[in-house]
Amino acid sequence: MKKIALFGATGLTGRQFLEQALAAGHEVVALVRNPAKLALNHPLLHVIPGDVLDAQAVARTVQGAELVVSLFGHVKGSPEWLQTHGTQNILSAMQQAGVKRIISLSGGGLPFPEKDKPKFPDLLIRTIMKIAVPKVLNDAIRHHQVLAASDRQWVIVRGPRLTNETARGNYRVGWVGVNASTSIGRADLAHFILRLVEDATFDKQMPFVSY
Repeated sequence: MKKIALFGATGLTGRQFLEQALAAGHEVVALVRNPAKLALNHPLLHVIPGDVLDAQAVARTVQGAELVVSLFGHVKGSPEWLQTHGTQNILSAMQQAGVKRIISLSGGGLPFPEKDKPKFPDLLIRTIMKIAVPKVLNDAIRHHQVLAASDRQWVIVRGPRLTNETARGNYRVGWVGVNASTSIGRADLAHFILRLVEDATFDKQMPFVSY
């Protein structure tokens, strides 16, 4: 079992991951802006109030962890470079605490040309994102660059449209345009992320999870 520093625990995917990680016996230290929003008591859960843009709060969360799981993302009113600056804080804290590995979450719009073979619909979605939500896409790309330039072990999990359906228990792990579909349930996405806690197969890569 691992001690996990978790960012984004109150998000829809983050909550799924948190519950599954605790059920599996992992110890979780979660940085949460509003602890009342979490409303979960568990002997293996430790909640630290704070924000990922607060370097001191991030450092307290990462101290003593064996790895980091970063599931936070943009919400209405988020700063333009939230994921980039938050990731920089996390990496700095990891360096100071000697934590070597981070699992981060992003969307399918983030390109991974080493393995992706995007088809027309994929390219269309990426174009729409560039027009409709350039802030989110640019931040995702920059956060990848920050991770890739670091000396930490990292993996970025990507997914297509997320749903709240009950876990199916089976899904595909591929790349954009390769062994992939257009949706994934958050429960199954969280299950794959939890798998990576013990599995370094995809380190330095960006697997795409879908049904």
